[in-house]
Amino acid sequence: MPVMKELSPWVMFMSADIIVKAVMIGLAFASLVTWTVFIAKSIELTLAQGRLRSALKKIADARSLAEAQFALGAKEGILPSFLAAALREARASAGISSDAGIKERAASSFAEIARAESRRIRIGMGVLATIGATSPFVGLFGTVWGIMNSFIGISKSQTTNLAVVAPGIAEALLATAIGLVAAIPAVIIYNHFARMTKGYLELVSRASGAAARLLSRDLDRSHGSVHSRAAAE
Repeated sequence: MPVMKELSPWVMFMSADIIVKAVMIGLAFASLVTWTVFIAKSIELTLAQGRLRSALKKIADARSLAEAQFALGAKEGILPSFLAAALREARASAGISSDAGIKERAASSFAEIARAESRRIRIGMGVLATIGATSPFVGLFGTVWGIMNSFIGISKSQTTNLAVVAPGIAEALLATAIGLVAAIPAVIIYNHFARMTKGYLELVSRASGAAARLLSRDLDRSHGSVHSRAAAE
């Protein structure tokens, strides 16, 4: 029992060298950041997907951009941004451009909006990737430093008694263990969010396509009304 107490994680941490302590504290902070990002991104992605799915359902029966905007109301979001961009381009190019040119410029606007949304939704994932990639090596550095100090202590004490050697090596190995504890969840959570982000960006692509179809429908309708007036005259 005394041996277990001497080699408990807390006692090993308190007995460790200042550099090893700094490594352990840094890794513990990285683990805290990982779980904070996990909670924040889970809420953000879940809400974003729910809002976009709901918005797509609301405009499913819309026959024009204006009707779709009316169905969504004054809400902000990625789909209203697509609709607003399509309307702006249709109005700005009315009478001065071909339908193909309007659609091309609208598609360019949609692509910019989608890229901005992709960058926004990926915020925080770089932190997870960095933690997952570097934590094992940071922990290994703490272990190497701790073992080096242990060997120095062994040479000074001039003994290879296991009771003298084991605590220092155990303290050093604790840094690697904490590094793995920080890295493994970060990698798993990163992969989880990569899948969730891919699903959300597919919804964004659907929203872009819906706005493009409504724009095309409006353009066809406007040409149809022009031809009807011309025929009547």
